[in-house]
Amino acid sequence: MAEKRDYYEILGVGRDATNGDLKSAYRRLALKHHPDRNSGDLSAAEKFKEASEAYAVLSDPEKRARYDRFGHAGVAGGSGFGQAFDPSVFGEFSDLFENLFGFSGFGGGPQGRPVGSDVVYRMEVSFRDAVFGVEAPLVISRLSPCETCSGSGAEPGTRPRTCPACGGRGRQRFSQGFLMVTRPCSTCSGEGRVVDKPCRECRGEGRRRGTRQLTIRIPPGIENGSRLRIAGEGDAGPSGGQAGDLYVVLTVAEDEMFEREGEDIVVRLDLPFPTLVLGGEVTVPTLDGEEKITISRGTKAGAEVRLHGRGFGRLARRGRGDFVVRIGVIVPESPSQAETELLRRYAELVGAPVAARGVLSKAKKIFS
Repeated sequence: MAEKRDYYEILGVGRDATNGDLKSAYRRLALKHHPDRNSGDLSAAEKFKEASEAYAVLSDPEKRARYDRFGHAGVAGGSGFGQAFDPSVFGEFSDLFENLFGFSGFGGGPQGRPVGSDVVYRMEVSFRDAVFGVEAPLVISRLSPCETCSGSGAEPGTRPRTCPACGGRGRQRFSQGFLMVTRPCSTCSGEGRVVDKPCRECRGEGRRRGTRQLTIRIPPGIENGSRLRIAGEGDAGPSGGQAGDLYVVLTVAEDEMFEREGEDIVVRLDLPFPTLVLGGEVTVPTLDGEEKITISRGTKAGAEVRLHGRGFGRLARRGRGDFVVRIGVIVPESPSQAETELLRRYAELVGAPVAARGVLSKAKKIFS
């Protein structure tokens, strides 16, 4: 018979390892060598068994003290899977085994009725509604509890009975090597009950498809692609199970005039060159109505004028962003003769290079 390996060596820790060190080492080895991840690999199964035995001893202060003093002889007769295995190891790591491998090492309660599916509804909102928020009606298609059987799935006048195979737990337990594994009951599909006489309207499912009208509150400041969750408004669960949730995915429509930059609304305002040079008062459109703003003397193209508190609403916060007027300059494409002469006189005053008279028309004739 092969000599048993040292428990510290098996877990890959030193003799001064803390309980946290032991737990981390065992979790890592259990994930790596668990039989469900290494189907048919007897070596992996043996390593998993070996690691579990080592952790069962070293995580117990009394067993660890005897092992440190006498070795394997100090814990013989009650030291793991080969002897009287302590099931608390699986209880301590129930999150690891049940979530990853779909079983519970020992114990366990009823599984419960299946929960209904979530419903996704896509909805477009206007730019303005995204700024201020709105109460919006919507009609969704979903599975609702059957009115004939009140969601039980059983014909009126009858009732479902407790599943005889699992005793209403919804799960069946069986051994797999040295493990006790649980799986959904094959007789009742995990529901814990059996319907002998199904409802004729819903055929025993306990739900039927229909439409439901809702009014939802879209908060101000919502962004494109945001999701709103309305709990319990999804598909009803089978046989009276809990309903899923409704998720409303929002698309914010673009606006012809305004753009969004974070919490701010931006509008571009092109002004004549003299207004930028000499300053003046102009009117700009906002979502709150028209607003007069002052253009300072010598304003450059690209400058911004901010109207505080006129932008998008802030999600889960008070106030709004800003309304930003981004200044541009109007460049005449075909200035009149009078405008051309005035521009030439200005160019001479400031020494700006401009095309000579008639140069453009001569060039057109040459290349035409």
